[in-house]
Amino acid sequence: MLNNVIFVLSSASKAYDDLTARIEDTVNYIIENGASSFYVYINDAAGQMEDTLLQISEHHGEIRLKETLFLTDSPVVAQDLLMDSAYVAGLHHEHNADDRFEGVKFIFADIDDVDYDSFVKAYQRMAHEPWHILETERCSIRETTIEDVDKFYEIYSEPSMTKYMEGLFENPDDEKRYTKDYIDKVYGLLGFGTWTILDKETSDIIGRAGFSIRNGFDNVELGFLISVPYQNQGRAVEVCNAILDYGQKVLMFDKVQALVKKENEVSIHILKKLGFEVCDEVDIEENIYGNTYQDGKQVELSEAHYGSYVRMLWSA
Repeated sequence: MLNNVIFVLSSASKAYDDLTARIEDTVNYIIENGASSFYVYINDAAGQMEDTLLQISEHHGEIRLKETLFLTDSPVVAQDLLMDSAYVAGLHHEHNADDRFEGVKFIFADIDDVDYDSFVKAYQRMAHEPWHILETERCSIRETTIEDVDKFYEIYSEPSMTKYMEGLFENPDDEKRYTKDYIDKVYGLLGFGTWTILDKETSDIIGRAGFSIRNGFDNVELGFLISVPYQNQGRAVEVCNAILDYGQKVLMFDKVQALVKKENEVSIHILKKLGFEVCDEVDIEENIYGNTYQDGKQVELSEAHYGSYVRMLWSA
């Protein structure tokens, strides 16, 4: 959990009163949101760089590394903190705009315009904590974790769940490896994907929903699945309406498609309630990975299998 946001600034930045003022305002803003925050200046000149964490702890006490997000405008300091396995983001401003932060996944600019949630999300991505996406009246939607997989197997064990869609890998270990790669490569790259749905009252996992990108199509795709005990309660419409709204307002999607087998009358009915309209029918390759997930290893190519799907489109 994020408890500290520490700005570690190059000693050269002391000369910039405008920057210091913006950092002070941001520190106060972070404190107002419930986290501890302060800024320090570190001498990062060549040959004079001491251990960053040691310098901070000498003046501010011991830092709980795994509860802290560091922001620095010094590439040298960034490398030093990364070597200590700290969670580090770069800080660009008008005085260091050309600096490169090698190995740093997040770079913040215009620091006084950054909202607190952005600090939290950067920290969570580096700490491998799932992002909370949104809430509806009865449900909470967050990123999927590897720990969710066992529950998914319970949900998918009901035969009706895979009547019109692909199931999970036969071996749960394959599914967990796939999920780990999905978290790293899809959430980490795109910032969205297929998420986990929880019942707010019980915290039980009740399904999955979210956006995906399918090769050969221009629009992102909505997908959803609600476990049998929670079906026929309006949950799919409730969740997907909220996800479409999130897609429009946060992710800036103006069109979203859905692909559903024409025999799946229930899902088509739900999509129409959500505002989707039928466009055409398309053939889609199914079961791309086969029964096992090879974790990126080269495997023998197999014959492709296709299914016929109705393509439906939603417009903001």
